[in-house]
Amino acid sequence: MAKIAIITGSGSGIGRAAALALLKNGYKVVLAGRRKEALEETASMAGNNAPNALAVPTDVTKRESIQALFARTKEAFGRLDLVFNNAGGGAPPVPLEDLPFETWQSVVAANLTGPFLCTQEAIKIMKAQKPMGGRIINNGSISAHAPRPFSVAYTSTKHAITGLTKSTSLDGRAYDIACGQIDIGNAVTPMTERMTKGVLQPNGTTIPEPRMDVEAVAQAIVYMDSLPLDANVQFMTVMATKMPFVGRG
Repeated sequence: MAKIAIITGSGSGIGRAAALALLKNGYKVVLAGRRKEALEETASMAGNNAPNALAVPTDVTKRESIQALFARTKEAFGRLDLVFNNAGGGAPPVPLEDLPFETWQSVVAANLTGPFLCTQEAIKIMKAQKPMGGRIINNGSISAHAPRPFSVAYTSTKHAITGLTKSTSLDGRAYDIACGQIDIGNAVTPMTERMTKGVLQPNGTTIPEPRMDVEAVAQAIVYMDSLPLDANVQFMTVMATKMPFVGRG
């Protein structure tokens, strides 16, 4: 029986790559994201597997939109096996004291409150279905370990995702729900395009940073969910080998 997955932010980048990899591996995938056209483009890229993709336009900053996503999934497929909480974004790189409060709120809404609400809805389905259980994977980022300059909103929410991952992993045990986190560094996506032109470093210099094929992330997601529910990748870091992260940069 095909597994059922929800991927948020699947209209581009990491979410799109993960969705296509899961479709290739026989999953039925609910594509969630704000732009319907982008979701449909992702589905069309799946070729013969396109009929197994269901596009559901979703804004993860709105609770009603998230509830509708999970209700539509249950209506269409009757169960849920995997959620990849991937959607999110950052803020312009400005000094911490100059970050507008509204910008802070919008990043928290997308990067933390959205995954929390998706996790709530996923657990409700997973603990009630037969067979019981499922897997939730959170997109943490390298910023869940260390900040870049002028990234307080993004870094704070990604550190918070680690707390969400651990709490979900603990609270989900009773229902055979496994929760893990993938921390990604410099995958080739539209969001990291700016890195080819140069990124501000802690020492004040600006240098280009190496990137890696986003397919490496997609295959990691497939692997994490290939495990039986009595095994879990709690944390995984997948990063460009030569990016300035390990050591002193």
